[in-house]
Amino acid sequence: MNTLIINGNPDKNSFGAAMADRYMKGALDTNNNVKLIHLIDLDFDPILRFGYKKKQELEPDLKMVQDEINNSDHIVFIFPTWWSTYPAIFKGFIDRIFLPGFGFKFKKGSPMPDKLLKGKSARVIITMDGPALFYKWYMGSPGLNSFKKGVLGFCGIKPVKTTIFSSIKSKSEEKLKEMLNVVEKLGRKGA
Repeated sequence: MNTLIINGNPDKNSFGAAMADRYMKGALDTNNNVKLIHLIDLDFDPILRFGYKKKQELEPDLKMVQDEINNSDHIVFIFPTWWSTYPAIFKGFIDRIFLPGFGFKFKKGSPMPDKLLKGKSARVIITMDGPALFYKWYMGSPGLNSFKKGVLGFCGIKPVKTTIFSSIKSKSEEKLKEMLNVVEKLGRKGA
């Protein structure tokens, strides 16, 4: 299985980056072909400057990521929850990568597009400093829902499984290590 891990935390020394490394370690234990990409290492303009009115050429790093997505069977997205959604670099990445002709294709006379990324599965791992119950029940999981349904589902990626790690700032070192172990096990299972 070809697994692609995308770390959407702009801080390479973050807990999310540590989770990406541990997922990769677990996936490599099962002899998967695994690739890890840290968005902060990519050179790209995160602004979709013209919407879909005018083509904005993809930078080489974004072309490489599209190739990696096309070649993957399972994609793991890891990002922190900031202001109930995701960091700006991750949103810019979504806008620039999941384009018509790559993630989906508009069909004349139909409100629903062709989903061009069918046959791939995904795992979304998010971290947050607040409690998960507040995020889920009071806020309605806005970042998770918009990404899972509005991006991945719209492009045909399914199933999409999710894992939320909450109240990170208040966790002991022991609890943080347990969370990393959970992520490594997910990688080992290819889930």
